[in-house]
Amino acid sequence: MLSELVQLPGATFRMGSTSFYPDEAPIHTVTVGPLAVERHPVTNAQFAEFVADTGHLTIAERPLDPADYPGVAEADPAPGALVFTPTQGPVDLRDWRQWWRWVPGASWRHPFGPQSSLDGRDDHPVVQIAYPDACAYAAWAGRRLPTEAEWEYAARAGSTRTYAWGDDAAPDGTLMANTWQGRFPYRNDGTLGWVGTSPVGTFPANAFGLVDMIGNVWEWTTTVYSRHHRVGEGGRDNNVGEKGCCTPSAKAQQRADPAVNQALKGGSHLCAPEYCHRYRPAARSPQSQDSATTHIGFRCVV
Repeated sequence: MLSELVQLPGATFRMGSTSFYPDEAPIHTVTVGPLAVERHPVTNAQFAEFVADTGHLTIAERPLDPADYPGVAEADPAPGALVFTPTQGPVDLRDWRQWWRWVPGASWRHPFGPQSSLDGRDDHPVVQIAYPDACAYAAWAGRRLPTEAEWEYAARAGSTRTYAWGDDAAPDGTLMANTWQGRFPYRNDGTLGWVGTSPVGTFPANAFGLVDMIGNVWEWTTTVYSRHHRVGEGGRDNNVGEKGCCTPSAKAQQRADPAVNQALKGGSHLCAPEYCHRYRPAARSPQSQDSATTHIGFRCVV
């Protein structure tokens, strides 16, 4: 069963921020047309229905193509994905390789490796999804992925505040999203008892009625990432770099381009203020199209 759609009227809004990371600038005016947005990220159960119907093999389940990864050892092309692994204690936060490891056999069915499963996680966001996998699902559903502007408009829900719900990350001590609680990357106390992903809708919806727009999992957009917003004449977003790959006519077995980075939005359960203060509507992050990890998911729009 596909995710429920929430109808949004479209509007002109101010996109971006100059208060946190350079790539969020400049603040500029964007007009988004009416659209419908899935109320929550695509879940494991929903993605399983898609796979059962189409036989789709995700990027993480396919052997690496040596042509895309020259110099890779012959033993390394086995299917797999990146898995977050907490460190034993404090480490240099400039080196992400200390908490990410390549795990053969990791995929959406086995997010942490071949010994892991989705038992009891049907209503969690699907992860280990590369960009072409999200596009293939969207095409099957008769939907598409959002542009970065559409995504930020939906996340802000009419707000100009830092976190959409206000300027306090946890108003009156209330956790509003699934983000890292503790000391990154070695101690996570969990959010409302959840370490890692949480069931969709565990945290409050925004003013548009959309859940998990912030935290839980990063979400793919069709916008090709750049080091700052591309703004055209008059200060308006010129939508350069949008990739319309997610139409119903898209091929189900699309090829990822590891040289192209898409813009991710929303932050995830791994975001911590001392390392990744990106659990905000304006925040963004680059990710190569072939990346499948334990903290990236997606949702569709119409």
